[in-house]
Amino acid sequence: MASTASGNPLRDPRDRRLPRLPDNSALVVFGVTGDLARKKLIPAVYDLANRGLLPPGFVLVGFARREWSDDEFAAFAREATERGARTPFREDTWERLAGSLRFRSGSFSDDAAFDGLASLLAELEQSHGVRGNAAFYLSIPPTAFPVVLKQMQRTGLASNDAAGGWRRVVIEKPFGHDLDSARELNALVDDVFTPGDVFRIDHYLGKETVQNLFALRFANTLFEPIWNSHFVDSVQITMAEDVGIGTRAGFYDETGAARDVLQNHLLQLLALTAMEEPVSFSAETIRTEKLKVLRAVSVPDDFGTFAVRGQYSQGWLAGERVRGYLEEADIPASSTTETFVAVKLGVETRRWAGVPFYLRTGKRLPRRVTEIAITFTKAPHLPFDVTDTTELGNNQLVIRVQPDEGVTLRFGSKVPGSAMEVRDVAMDFLFGEAFTEALPEAYERLILDVLLGDATLFPNNAEVEESWRIIDPLEDFWRKTTPHTYRAGTWGPAAADDMLGRDGRRWRRP
Repeated sequence: MASTASGNPLRDPRDRRLPRLPDNSALVVFGVTGDLARKKLIPAVYDLANRGLLPPGFVLVGFARREWSDDEFAAFAREATERGARTPFREDTWERLAGSLRFRSGSFSDDAAFDGLASLLAELEQSHGVRGNAAFYLSIPPTAFPVVLKQMQRTGLASNDAAGGWRRVVIEKPFGHDLDSARELNALVDDVFTPGDVFRIDHYLGKETVQNLFALRFANTLFEPIWNSHFVDSVQITMAEDVGIGTRAGFYDETGAARDVLQNHLLQLLALTAMEEPVSFSAETIRTEKLKVLRAVSVPDDFGTFAVRGQYSQGWLAGERVRGYLEEADIPASSTTETFVAVKLGVETRRWAGVPFYLRTGKRLPRRVTEIAITFTKAPHLPFDVTDTTELGNNQLVIRVQPDEGVTLRFGSKVPGSAMEVRDVAMDFLFGEAFTEALPEAYERLILDVLLGDATLFPNNAEVEESWRIIDPLEDFWRKTTPHTYRAGTWGPAAADDMLGRDGRRWRRP
């Protein structure tokens, strides 16, 4: 059995059943008072601490404009934790974490604030033994990325050599707004940080059900032999939200559904669904296989027919009347920004040639759900009379990413009785029923991976640029069009249904 660096003869370093702990380190969150940090990042840090997955010398450093002391930041973080933590709130866990909270006030253009941050990290080497290890989470608007990155470059915060440890950066989506801007951002980030220390976060890749795709396909002989164009009729990937734009009017009206969701979340799910088996579950091999898929993606020849975008109007949702997009606060009455996108894509590989991939996302849809539906080709019903199979559809495998995490397999079964009548039935697997431990939040896994230096679940710059290659032609076409309208509480514009209808198919109703 292989020995570890610490010389423990009883543990194989390849054994992932025992948790890996990061080195003593600091996590610096820029924009720590924003919604993402308050609702997701701070609760995720607490949950990691509660599960015993943070090192004893861990420090959370908040950076924002507020004129706060460390104690005021701790009070803010406690409230965020009590509201958003997945695991039970324990006073002893909180006391340990609260002693490692620090805050630095300043604007992103304030040289003195960044000089102070550099001094604080140097002090933490003595007080907490972080040994120069720090990760920087840019929970800030994309327009602020360049100024913050240049400040870190100026102060040496990004330099592994100057720090004497590792320095990593986490960048939230969107990674630019088109291919050119993505390339500029990638060049800047890779100039400031070592390319291997850049973590472009897509929180969907941290969800257990997304990672379960690997196990479903590659740990079972049941599915992989039929995971190809010989047996698969089509693939539908849906990310539906029942909420509107909330307080994100400024960001959303400039971005839209295609840049906000299609370019990253949905294309990443497509890549994971269509990729070939990697030789190992290392970051490099998985990224290689995903990149092959993205490079093979083809857009439709007829954008007007097979690329639909919509914008919600007022309607009813969960028994309440909701406003239309143009009536939302701070949205211009003339806005043509889309809140719904449906598109047909192809993957031009030997495995998937001829199989359509239908992707859709939208706001103010009937329910919140993300799923991948693999629809198989219909079996020839030679032994059966037509009347025997009128209620039998295609076999279908549905991977539910959220909220009812699990897998459903739909297949035909005989109806009890004297007649040979066959109809669809379903076998259902739910994570919550099969396993005793609750599913960790995506940000828990991803923050831990950043501190461990594991980039497996993070897209690299080549994936980002290939995704924009797919989206840019769609955006160019849509720029000259007006989105279809759909009533809030419905499943999108009729044009999206017509798109599948032309192919003799229809959307799955989640």
